[in-house]
Formats: sequence, structure tokens, C-alpha cells
Amino acid sequence: MADEVQSSNGITVKIVTPEGQVYDQDQVEIAVINTQGGQLGVMAGHEPILAAMAIDELLVKKDDVSKSLAVNGGVAEFSNNLLTVIADSAEVADNIDVDRAESARKRAEERLSHAQEVKNQHEMDAARVALMRAVNRIHVASIKSGR
Repeated sequence: MADEVQSSNGITVKIVTPEGQVYDQDQVEIAVINTQGGQLGVMAGHEPILAAMAIDELLVKKDDVSKSLAVNGGVAEFSNNLLTVIADSAEVADNIDVDRAESARKRAEERLSHAQEVKNQHEMDAARVALMRAVNRIHVASIKSGR
């Protein structure tokens, strides 16, 4: 997955989803990823990594400016100073429609409540994932706006 990418000035971060590339930045000082095993800070020269991503924020810092992205699952690979995240979905904080995310959160909460009433475990699991994704988008957008 990662070809020989060498940068003495940091790492390259690429985030792709089934819809296409969401983010591509070089000379990144640090990327903080949230994996299912915990949070990792990735800098130039880090040991190779292959990890399952959590539904959580991904933070990229370049030139002392931090950028947040909402990442909803997937896989992260780091090798040769290239961090590639293949995500189920991802959004840069600047592009998140908070009203739409709030609507998705409300729908997921209603769906979860209904699934609990009828004791449908499969539906409960799907509703929890939808709720986590909506909350993650709201959280990342609120970081950008300083709320």
C-alpha cells in the first residue's frame, strides 16, 4: 500500500473513502489517530503500523496549525513516512454540516429506542453505530468552531 515516500520534513497523510480521496497533505508534523486499540501519535520515522480505526477524530498538525477530521472506521497503515487511512467515511471539520449531523443523531436515537423496545439486537447494533458516527461528526465540527 505504501510506496517509498520519504520526507525529512514530516509525513504525508492520505485519507480515502469509497467515494474518493478526502484528504492529502505532506510535511505533516504529527497525526493523531484513534484506533480500536487506543490513540497513536504518528511522526516521521515512526515504526510501521497497521491498525483498525475507531469512529473518532483524526488530528493532523502542520506548521503549528491543527486540522480535525471525523473518521468513521476503516484501516490505517503507516510505512516510509506515509500514513494512509482507508475509511468507511471521513469528513474535514470545515465541511461538516452540523444541522445534518444533528438530524442524523436524532434519527439514530429514535431508531435505537425503537430497537430496544422490540428487542432487536441487530437493529440496536446498527443504530449505535449510526449514533456514534453522528456524535463524532458533531464533536469534530464543534472543535473547529470552538464550542
